[in-house]
Amino acid sequence: MATLTELELEVLQLPEDQRVALVHRVLELSDQSDDTDVQSLWNDEIVRRIDLLDKGLTQRSSASEVFRELDQKLV
Repeated sequence: MATLTELELEVLQLPEDQRVALVHRVLELSDQSDDTDVQSLWNDEIVRRIDLLDKGLTQRSSASEVFRELDQKLV
């Protein structure tokens, strides 16, 4: 089996598009176990936010309003 250094040298010889594809595949493989947990957390957050809206405990903001406020804060 090749060492990490040997693999790195081989990967660096690949064309850029192939390097990017390889990195993408490796990241997909390493992230597969976390996808379910992340999706579950996002679902919980969505339900929590809808509940807050239904109870009138938060207000809606348009995307343009949110981005305008962010732009003002970043200036």
